[in-house]
Amino acid sequence: MELKEINSLVELFFKKFEEITSEKFQNQKNTFLVSLKGTGKDHFYSSYSWKMTNNRIRVLSNYLKNIISKGDKCILLSENRPEWLISDIAIMNAGGVTVPLFTTYSENDYKYIFNDCKPKVCIVSNIEQFKKIKNFKRNETILISIDQFDEKMICFNNIFEKTFTDHDDIYQIKNLYNKNIKRNDLACIIYTSGTTGNPKGVMLSHGGILSNCEGAREILDSLVKDDLPVFLTWLPLSHSYEHTVQYVQISLGAKVFYAESLEKLLPNMSVAKPTIMTAVPRFYQNLYSKISLNFSKQKGLKKKLIESTIFLGTKILNKERLNLKEKIVNFLCEVLVRKKIKNQFGGKLRAFVSGGGALDHKIGEFLNSIGLPTLQGYGLTETSPVVSCNIPGKIKIETVGPPFKTNKVKIADDGEILVKGENVMLGYLNMKKETDDTIKNGWLHTGDIGEITKEGNLKITDRKKEIIVNLGGDNISPSKIENLLCLNEKVKQGFVYGDKKTYLVALIVSETEKNRKEIEIYLENLNKNLSLVEKVKKFKLIKEEFTIENGMLTPTLKLKRKKILERYKKDIEKLY
Repeated sequence: MELKEINSLVELFFKKFEEITSEKFQNQKNTFLVSLKGTGKDHFYSSYSWKMTNNRIRVLSNYLKNIISKGDKCILLSENRPEWLISDIAIMNAGGVTVPLFTTYSENDYKYIFNDCKPKVCIVSNIEQFKKIKNFKRNETILISIDQFDEKMICFNNIFEKTFTDHDDIYQIKNLYNKNIKRNDLACIIYTSGTTGNPKGVMLSHGGILSNCEGAREILDSLVKDDLPVFLTWLPLSHSYEHTVQYVQISLGAKVFYAESLEKLLPNMSVAKPTIMTAVPRFYQNLYSKISLNFSKQKGLKKKLIESTIFLGTKILNKERLNLKEKIVNFLCEVLVRKKIKNQFGGKLRAFVSGGGALDHKIGEFLNSIGLPTLQGYGLTETSPVVSCNIPGKIKIETVGPPFKTNKVKIADDGEILVKGENVMLGYLNMKKETDDTIKNGWLHTGDIGEITKEGNLKITDRKKEIIVNLGGDNISPSKIENLLCLNEKVKQGFVYGDKKTYLVALIVSETEKNRKEIEIYLENLNKNLSLVEKVKKFKLIKEEFTIENGMLTPTLKLKRKKILERYKKDIEKLY
């Protein structure tokens, strides 16, 4: 199936379904979507075959056609589960526009979004999600629940049970999907997670997401050509990154598992045995800390073998030749270390894909060296979202890989990265000025600073929007220093501040005050390798973690700098 010939995300699903069932008829009964959030003997909460998914989409779509018109906004508020994808495609097939919401938004965010997009329909998963928006629901908004919790409310069971069974011949009728959708039509509105203020409604087209799928396929096809690809999903489907990954999964004919939570990700990997997994830098940072801590406890021969694994793995990554002795040792490392590590992640992992922020060079190098291939990519919600990604076998840790062939990238005179192509958003909902400020002459201004290497890879060097400007007028990237701070096992999180100040300070999340001395020594050594303006002069230890729940992290685990400053304003002032 040529993705460039597909007109919509709806067509992508139904064409893939037809392809699967025509090539191998039995595949329609094969499992497609599985939730791991359940209890019981079989552990599975819910699972859907390709046929069942197809049937449910068509029934829900037929129902929605009676209550929405072309272009109507339909909010989708749910945790990750199979019904999320079913709802998303059904909304678009009915002519609507999906507006996915994070389950972790604040009340103000929900209120703002309901007023901003004026939804005709709101699909909520359960009573917990309903409680978050019940006070902001517009009278004209029709509520539909996935799980039954209110007899007066329309729920999925009502819709499906009163229509057809999953075995009815009606579902074999061809051409039941909407063929009037074009690539430049609006597919969804994804609100940014709001690190600095109210969320912006980013309008993404069918073609934008499809072009991303095409770029991703070029990278992933080589990893999954021999086996049925398996994905484990844990990032919120309401985020543009994972939302697009859904359609990459469909294009590959993949099997998809939905993880229970971040905390249960490793045991979930043992169950799902994924071949590909997408995550954000915070996940890899935590993974690095856990593995490093385990390695530090080893002694004798085990310790030497681990050191050799990292050293030789790094040489291979950097395309350095191994001598005969090193080749023999590396073989032992492969069998005794890397294989065991891979088995802890299900044993079939071909690649981690990192996006949603900058991955620290040391972490990327470490993970690749121990047998966990990690491909760093780059993008933003406004680019549907991926712009570039490293290629398997050609990984350059210090870069985010070459741009997808489906978009163009250039560097402006001031170093800002500009992107042009079908993947660029249609604009911000109800924000013409902001749209015009961001897209100029067809080029999207990313707000990131970077360069293109001689190999044609994109390298991110700074972030314009998060730059600290000190009293001397120097531009400083706080995320760079924060990433370095978090490499210490005693540091859970770090926040660096110094805007319009003479020096930098930091808030450091650590379990106990007893870690202060070790952190002081680490910071002293770290400062030696930083420029004069990047040195952190003072810090305060805090026990409270920055979390999504307390409003100091976005759903993709980025620091909400404004919120942190508000919360710790007095503590920061005392450091000056």
